[in-house]
Amino acid sequence: MQSAPILYYVYDPMCSWCWGYQPVWRQVKQQLSGTVSVQYVVGGLAPDSDEPMPMAMREQIASYWRKIENLLGTPFNYVFWTSNTPRRSTYPACRAALAARKQDAEWVMINAIQRAYYLEAKNPSDDEVLLALANQVGLDMTRFEEDYRSAQLNQSLLDEIRFSRQIGANGFPSLVLRIEDHVYPIAVDYRDAHNTVTLVRSVLEGQS
Repeated sequence: MQSAPILYYVYDPMCSWCWGYQPVWRQVKQQLSGTVSVQYVVGGLAPDSDEPMPMAMREQIASYWRKIENLLGTPFNYVFWTSNTPRRSTYPACRAALAARKQDAEWVMINAIQRAYYLEAKNPSDDEVLLALANQVGLDMTRFEEDYRSAQLNQSLLDEIRFSRQIGANGFPSLVLRIEDHVYPIAVDYRDAHNTVTLVRSVLEGQS
């Protein structure tokens, strides 16, 4: 029996391009509903670090925000850079997404992290921010915190990062279509869901 095709969405909760892509991604999911099974894969942008981000890196990342804002109209709150001590550390947010997945709330948590980071100038590299967001979206907090801090979940993160590389996802966001044992990279169009949906359908038709 042939298994259903899977569309992997490889992301990092603190990836600014993932935030920019969110409106189009919602359309892609909606238009492909019933055609493919969407599976989220955490790609892991930056390992744990307590070191403050160097000023040059802060300026570089802020410039990415401006580029995305100009290209896509995505809103960003630049107060983040003056009200926090930024760290190049996205693994905590990745673990929070995986802990939320255990409660079937991964996408809800991703959205909460992105909104807190990009609109409310909160720092998702901080445990207390992530715990507050989990509580805000209504997760079982005892279970969430236990999972979030567990060695087992951290290993799951490392395994998932390795898997993302195996399927050829080296940037975020990445889309990879899996049909049986074959994977097909799908180009991300940040402006037009139709182009992505058409590409996915054409690959599916070519393999049927």
